[in-house]
Formats: sequence, structure tokens, C-alpha cells
Amino acid sequence: MPPKAKFTKEEIVDAAFALVREEGMDALTARELGNRLGSSARPIFTVFTNMEELKDEVVKKAIELDSQYTARGLQEEIPFKGVGKAYIMFAQDEPQLFRLLFMSKPKESLTVPSMVESFNEVCNISDAIEGPYGMDKDDAARLFQHMWIYTHGIATMCINGLCTYTPEEISDRLTEVFVALLAQMKAKKRSELKCGSKSTCGL
Repeated sequence: MPPKAKFTKEEIVDAAFALVREEGMDALTARELGNRLGSSARPIFTVFTNMEELKDEVVKKAIELDSQYTARGLQEEIPFKGVGKAYIMFAQDEPQLFRLLFMSKPKESLTVPSMVESFNEVCNISDAIEGPYGMDKDDAARLFQHMWIYTHGIATMCINGLCTYTPEEISDRLTEVFVALLAQMKAKKRSELKCGSKSTCGL
């Protein structure tokens, strides 16, 4: 008979998640987790085949928490901005988890289409940008890319201790950049339509 598990799967995952939340994924070792549980490392492997399997569970739990922030952002009057604010607040509140999810090397390379696709899973880009602001699909994707870069920049500055913003300050800054980008892109579009060719507009 296999040895009886001293701890449940949930207890082990919760302890591992708490450790990563405080110290980062690099701190999650069998020995350190055993110390947290007040045991040797052996009971961990009566539930999990290896540490990678446990780390996958920790990542899932981190994603669940991030999803709660995103869900709250989607309830705001402007969901597109709400998601951006939630992204930054998650970084400020949970720096180690943010590093784990958004500053680790992705298994698959990120491209503009893949970022748009990911965003579309939580907030349809057509409803959020194309329709309300009268933009075509390509311009909406480009605007989203710019806003994602800016939002990610603020988030990473926050977790590195370079700045701390209140939700109101985050909202103001996202609005300022969005409005400026929107105005510039619309002005460029008008110029292109007027001169009839992107190659001769000089923009």
C-alpha cells in the first residue's frame, strides 16, 4: 500500500502558494516547504509526483487571484480602463505573483495578435475600442498594444519600488495616455484619407 498522505493536496498547495506569495517561486523548494509544514519533504511526494507538478498548481492559484482583480476591473464604467487599473493594482498588491505571471519568460512567444486574443478572452476589443471610438480592427489592436506597454511599464515600476499610485492616480494617467494616443491616431487617419496614400503623408 502507498504511504498515507500526512497533508492534503489543498494544504500543500496553500502552503506553497503562501511561500511563493511572500518570497517568489525561486524560494519554493521541497525542503523549505517541508519546514513551512513542520515536516520533512517526504509527505509532499505522497501527493505530488515532483515539484514541477506542485509549481503548476501554484501558478493556477496565482492566475485565479489575478482573475479576481480582472473581474473587478470589468465591472467599472469603462471596462478597458478597468482591466488596466486592475493589472497595476495586482502588481502593487502582489509583487511576487505579478513577477511569476507577467515577468517570467513565457512558454510561447508574445505577439500583438496573441496579446489581443488574450485580452479578448476577458473584454472584447471590438466592444471596448473599435465600436466606442470608431476605429478599425488594426488601429484598435495598435492602440491596445500601446496601452498595454504603458500599463505594464507602470506595473513593473511599482513592484521595483520606483512609484506607488492610488487607484485615482492610475485612472488619471491611463486616461491621459489613451486620449493622447487616440487623438494622434485619428489625426493620422484623417491625414491619410486627405492625401490618399500612407506612403506620401509624411507621418
